[in-house]
Amino acid sequence: MRSHTIVDSPCGPLTLVAEDDALCGLYMVEQRHRPDELTFGSRTPHAAIFARTEAELKEYWAGQRRVFEVPLRLVGTPFQQLVWAALREIPYGSTTSYGELADRLGRPAASRAVGLANGKNPVGVIVPCHRVVGSNGSLTGYGGGLERKRYLLDFEQGALW
Repeated sequence: MRSHTIVDSPCGPLTLVAEDDALCGLYMVEQRHRPDELTFGSRTPHAAIFARTEAELKEYWAGQRRVFEVPLRLVGTPFQQLVWAALREIPYGSTTSYGELADRLGRPAASRAVGLANGKNPVGVIVPCHRVVGSNGSLTGYGGGLERKRYLLDFEQGALW
């Protein structure tokens, strides 16, 4: 059974979606690949998973958390799962390119597929797809918009402190 709530953040309102007691979605307003809201389930702001997620996000925004521990239930293809797991290995404040990520996965010719899987990440910020940039360091593609990607990268690199 799915449920959802909406929390505030420096990136605007975030819709949190849970399935049972695990987070399965974190979506920004006007996010590309945002599922139809009918799939989010009923609005349940007081569920324990939402309180835990919101607390971890507040710690992140306060500069006190670099790794999220909230339980996740991510639904995707085996390749998407592989990419999303690799995203969680990119250190806070660091970036990598799509090609470098493909290399790490042992699939050096799959940078485009890595980019597509990255864009389908259902739990932005927590699974840090914003840390992936173009091969020349340029900001390329972000489901939440390039302004939010720049904000998140600047925040993590201390430019907003």
